[in-house]
Amino acid sequence: MTDDASIQDHIEQLVAREHALLESHGNAGLTDDEHAELERVRVQLDRYWDLLRQRRAQEEFGLDPSEATIRDAPTVEGYEQ
Repeated sequence: MTDDASIQDHIEQLVAREHALLESHGNAGLTDDEHAELERVRVQLDRYWDLLRQRRAQEEFGLDPSEATIRDAPTVEGYEQ
């Protein structure tokens, strides 16, 4: 991912997959594999939103946004909301 647009595109793909999983069974519920995939998608979404926020903060303060790096899942998932 080299720029905000490609990161945003990836986020949109992840959101589309999340919606597809949630809508695929209606009220029947997800299988265990689908629940696991949904969790993976949500963690990836968190990581890429974090990366996009980092890039925007870097740019806002006159720094190089390309210095932002995607953080590992435990770091991002450990943030307090």
